[in-house]
Amino acid sequence: MNATQHTDTQLRVRLAHPTGNANVRQVLQMLQAHNHLDAFYTSIAWSKDSWLNQCLPASITSQLKRRHFDVPHTAQKTNPWKELGRLVASQLNATAFTQNGRGIFSVDQVYRSLDRRVSRELTDATPHAVYCYEDSALHTFRKARDLGVARIYDLPIAYWSESRRLLEEEVERLPQWAATMPGILDSEKKLARKTEEAELADTIICPSEFVRKSLPESILKNTNCVVAPFGCASGSELSARQTPKEGPLRVLFVGSMTQRKGLSDIFEAMKLLNRSDIQLVVLGALNDSLDFYRSEYADFIYEAPRPHSGVLELMSECDAFILPSLVEGRALVQLEALGVGLPLIITHNTGGDDLVQEDGRTGFFVPIRSPEAIAEKLNWFAENRDQIDAMKFACRQRASQIQWSEYQSSVYKAIIETIR
Repeated sequence: MNATQHTDTQLRVRLAHPTGNANVRQVLQMLQAHNHLDAFYTSIAWSKDSWLNQCLPASITSQLKRRHFDVPHTAQKTNPWKELGRLVASQLNATAFTQNGRGIFSVDQVYRSLDRRVSRELTDATPHAVYCYEDSALHTFRKARDLGVARIYDLPIAYWSESRRLLEEEVERLPQWAATMPGILDSEKKLARKTEEAELADTIICPSEFVRKSLPESILKNTNCVVAPFGCASGSELSARQTPKEGPLRVLFVGSMTQRKGLSDIFEAMKLLNRSDIQLVVLGALNDSLDFYRSEYADFIYEAPRPHSGVLELMSECDAFILPSLVEGRALVQLEALGVGLPLIITHNTGGDDLVQEDGRTGFFVPIRSPEAIAEKLNWFAENRDQIDAMKFACRQRASQIQWSEYQSSVYKAIIETIR
């Protein structure tokens, strides 16, 4: 950590993330607003006006357009080749190139390549802090430590040892779902990198208390661990439909189709219920063949992944949202569902402790691994249709109170305290 004291206006922070998702963009926006951004490193920073938009397939450009950042060109540093290779290989279904941990264009390779780039460009003329994310911080943090630069580590999901424990238990419980949980195959070398990253950090930013509690006692004792919950997008123009008096209720799951997110427990709950007036809609990327999921429960409606606007539109056509995850950080999708007005059925492990209010006005908590509890709550919705519209209104009200500005303030305070 820097020993030198700095005024707030002097502070410069170097931010790095391979893709720049919603929470990363909030940190980026906050650093720019305070004039603290030294540089933003990412894989691809796409120009909306690029001539390549006219040349590349729409399936590629639709993904690239999501990589536009409102950052001055001089502050953007890109490391595109691994990520471009991953996108093309994915379009061609060339799985050998993207295979977890081994493929030359795997997500691991994308993250590690960016980390090495950021590390190489840390010199004596350094920023006061580097802000990095899990799996893309090790080389940067080693170099920053040697240079006396503060190290801020953003951990978006439960620490690896707790995640691994829960998922290994799940493989024993439901071995047929093992292929949907590739995280259990992480190599010892990768896990050692995760451990060293966290141990090198001066401050760890956690999106939920669930993530903070997942950290080893030694790290909690020696490192500043800050909980900064993600916010809700302000005022979605779409809102959940009026609950039908007749016909099926539509219950929505959105996410990767893995047992890490409790999908098998939803299927089992639907089989326990055996009600024709509840319709399960599943939107997500397949982690196994569609035939496998149909063999587990045949009667769900499958919706393929789509742009964010399409996800919100589907949410508006449903009546409740379900995410009984075993391992998350703070699942953004549950915040989006709340913002549209969908009552929630979630576990505490989703990082959504503040989303479900005690009186049940915005939904219900269920234990992990409990199809019976899920079935009970789904049955409640079916038997209490007259209360659901009031719940939908309460959900939108609650979402309006969970602001990204509070997240930004928490992260800003943590950065300032770390550097000082």
